[in-house]
Amino acid sequence: MHYKMKNFVPIIILHWMVSACSHEAEIITPNDLQRLRYLKEVEWPKAYREQDAVLLDRILREDFQLIDQAGGRYSKADEIAWIKEHAIEHDSFYYEIKRLDVYPNGTAVVAGTGHIFNDTTYATYESSNVLIKENDEWKAILSQVSGYKEIN
Repeated sequence: MHYKMKNFVPIIILHWMVSACSHEAEIITPNDLQRLRYLKEVEWPKAYREQDAVLLDRILREDFQLIDQAGGRYSKADEIAWIKEHAIEHDSFYYEIKRLDVYPNGTAVVAGTGHIFNDTTYATYESSNVLIKENDEWKAILSQVSGYKEIN
């Protein structure tokens, strides 16, 4: 009997490991890429364009940090305060996603180019964003913005 129990323990451990791995894989659903694309291309720009602090609050996690092109670091509270005070004045904007990766542990990387049109001026910038999935919602925890340049 003791010998059979010894053989049974590795089977229990293997079952536990497989169950844990399959549970982790269930964090990501088939529509997560679509949800992330909509968040970055539609909702996030809308929050800034409409000075919608409530929407931005929903997008950013409490420990969110923005790193600007000068190396300055800003918190979620800083970003929400900033959009309340600064109306967007460009004519149009769109975000071109160049990288969108979702990982089994519930993290995602969204990186690309922002395109800004204002009268006769066209400008671009690059950004990288890290998001995590919590309670079935994607929240941004880090953004880095760099390379702003005007192209006439």
